[in-house]
This record gives sequence, C-alpha cells and structure tokens, in this order.
Amino acid sequence: MKRTIILAATAALALTVPAGTGAQGQRAPRGISPAEARQGAAAHPQLLDEYGGSYGGPQDGYVARIGQRIAIQSGLPDAGSAIRVTLLNAPVNNAFAVPGGYVYVTRQLLALMNDEAELAAVLGHEVGHVAARHGASRSRASTFGTLGAVLVGVLTGSSAATQLAGQAAQLVTLRYSRSQEYESDDLGVRYLAGAGYDPAAMGRVLASLAAQGALDARLAGRPAQQLPSFASTHPDPGSRVARALSRARQYPAAGREQGRDAFLAALDGMVYGDDPRQGVIDGQAFLHPELRLAFRAPPGFQLTNGTRAVSIAGPGGQAQFAGAPFAGDLQAYVERVFAGLSQNGRIAAGGWRRGRVNGLETLSATARAAGQQGALDVSVTAYAFAPDRAYHVLTIVPAGQGIGPFLPLIDSVRRLSAEEAARIPVREIDIVTVRPGDTPQRLAQNMAFDDARLDRFLVLNGLAANAVLRPGDRVKLVVYRR
Repeated sequence: MKRTIILAATAALALTVPAGTGAQGQRAPRGISPAEARQGAAAHPQLLDEYGGSYGGPQDGYVARIGQRIAIQSGLPDAGSAIRVTLLNAPVNNAFAVPGGYVYVTRQLLALMNDEAELAAVLGHEVGHVAARHGASRSRASTFGTLGAVLVGVLTGSSAATQLAGQAAQLVTLRYSRSQEYESDDLGVRYLAGAGYDPAAMGRVLASLAAQGALDARLAGRPAQQLPSFASTHPDPGSRVARALSRARQYPAAGREQGRDAFLAALDGMVYGDDPRQGVIDGQAFLHPELRLAFRAPPGFQLTNGTRAVSIAGPGGQAQFAGAPFAGDLQAYVERVFAGLSQNGRIAAGGWRRGRVNGLETLSATARAAGQQGALDVSVTAYAFAPDRAYHVLTIVPAGQGIGPFLPLIDSVRRLSAEEAARIPVREIDIVTVRPGDTPQRLAQNMAFDDARLDRFLVLNGLAANAVLRPGDRVKLVVYRR
C-alpha cells in the first residue's frame, strides 16, 4: 500500500501464460503497430503504479535478459527491442502482456519458479500473446478500477464494476479465450525449444501455479475451483499441464538448458510476500512502517494488501482502508469519499459522528444505498493523522447494521511508534544447500510462517509430498530478514 491509497489488488493465481502463432513454419507475425505502441506506452505507467513499480534489484536485469532471449524466437520484427519486460514489485502470482510489446511478471511468481527455463516459459507465453495479437481481439474493457468504481458496482448492480472488487489488477489476464490460452502455451513451448531451453518447463511452471492456487484456496477456506486465476473461459489447470507436457515431447529433450543454478543465485535475498514499503500483513494485523499506522481485521476476515489500498472481506460485509488528499477538514474529506462512490456523486450521508480513536480525531457518517442483493449501509470513518494526512475505513454491510462487524477494526486504527515500525518483519528468499540428513520436514521448520510450513515448502520448490532430498541440492526457503 503506497502513501496514496485507493484500491486493493487480490493476491491470486493469475498467470496469463500467453503464446503466439501456431505451428512451426508459420509466417512471421506482423510487427507492433504504432497504435499498439502508443496504447502500451500509455498503460505502462498505470500498470507500474498498480503493481508497486519495478522491483529495482539485480533481478530486474536478469528477467529482462531472459525476456529478450525468448522474444527473439517469436519472429516479431526487432523483437529484441520491441518487447519490454518488467519485473513488478508485487506480492501476487501474476504475469501478463499488453499491446505494444509490454510484458510483466511479478516477483512473487518469480519466487514460485525453480529454474531459468520456467521463467522463459512464462515470458514466452506472454510474448506469444503479443505475437499472436490476442490483445487486439479481446474485450477492450478497462483493466483498472478505483474504489469508487468498485462501489458503483455494489450499489448499482453493475456486474462489470462489481468484478473489480476482487480482480481489478488481474483483469488484463482474464480476458483471453480458451483457444488463445492454448495457442500461447503452444507458442511458449516452441519458443523454449528454439532458445535451447527444456520445453517441459511450461508444464512444470503451470503445475506449480496450480499447486500454489490450491494451497492458497485451502488456507483461505475456499474451494480451489473458485480461484479467480482460472476464469470460466480458461482451460482447467490439470488439462493445461498435461497438454503442455505433451507438446514438449514433440521436441528433442537431450541437451536442453534449465539454468537452475543461475536462477537460484538471482533469486537469493529477494523480498517475498509484502514489501514493507507497501505495508505488511501479519496474521489479522496490517502494519505499515513508513506510514507508521496499523489496524486489525476482525476474526474470520481476510486482509488483502495492494499497492494502493487494503481490502477486508469476510462474513457479514466488506471494507477497504484507504487514503486521499486532506486539507485539514474531515467533513470535506468524508463528503469527497461519498461523492466518489456514485456515478452522479449524490449519496446522502447522515448520522455524522465525531470522536477519537487511539488519540486520533475521527469523523464518520453512514448512507443507505441499493445493492444487488438488497439495501446496504455504506459507512465512512475518517482519521486525521496529520494536518495534511488522513485515512479512512469504508464499510459495506446489509441495511440496518451500521458498521456491522467492523467496529473492532475501526477502533484498532492507530499510529505505530518508531520502535514498533522498526520491528515489523520482512520475509525474503534464502537459497540453502541440502546437507546429509536433511528432509523436507526438517527444512520446512525454517519457513517464516505459523501454518502449513511443509506444504508451503513443497509448493515453493515444486516437490511432491514423498520427495527425497539429496545432499548438495539447493532449495528455497522463506525466512525472516535479519
């Protein structure tokens, strides 16, 4: 979550693994048109803003180099310079491409991979989308939303806007048809083989994505088949993995590069999960060391941190913690928030209440609105952090409940002391060498989590439940930065 907070992005499995133009020998794809170049250039800064910017470490250059190597296989004119690859500083598993040759992969997805060939597979899939011009044929729907747009959907019944509540940052990856996803997988496999990589890497990375998605769903208490990463138009994960592995068998396997050592070396020390510059979720707590603020979600509610906001969802309602420009007038601040929730800017708020929470001046109001499933209470509680800084909690619950289950959250908003901010934990990837006697169970005890340590270790390293580690192997751990 940045200093200006508007909309949360979900941490869901969202690989768009696109690819290109079909069978070997097909004519070279057309180059990127000036119109597509302009479209991509206009979207690029928005995407950087939505996904926390580029990562900024040595991994940036490494990912870009692999992207250029794989892009050359696409046959696009001047592919080496026409394709621009960015490693995004986002704690979600995602990769996508937009018209104009802009390709993106998040550091969280990079951490899930296990060798350079898998990185090349993901990038090849996205380059394939560009080469096959899938972006030109899919829906032109906006890929971004604001908190106002989300709530316009909730209040007016606009299904398109309502979908933004959970998937705004991933819409760019959910608009391809099943045939386009298959085509991109095929092209990615072909590009892998052409670049000298192991073509089976496409199947491996898809399998890891499916395993991570299933684990995330289980930990969140939701059915795996409801993951937003595999929309209704997409092939199911199992079929996609089997198909990619089948396509890989069409190419000779001998001498193919995997690049595991170089990949793991590049990964060592990379931030995992939330970047403290955007705030950290620690159990039910959200902690932001730079903004020096904290709050807690009620029991049973799930926090989702985005580059611009935090969303809170659970039984009985949904909420977002956000911030906006502030000139010292809390009432004007709250009125602007309500004005942004309706297309005509006319939500009548009432029940104004002033107070103090943990030493912070507050002002709250509630409005009644019509939702898809009936009347709703929409409330805004604003906090004056400084003369030029304010934040607010916006809650949506069934009519008649006011702020419903969110009173504990609203009462928990507070400033962090300098000492507390300095103690906020940061997770990172640590590459370790297996020693004699090491087992997955033993190494998993070092994982910086309170739950499912073994499951997380196995998925992170692409290992089966019965995996046997060999001394000298190198594996990934997620540890707390010292």
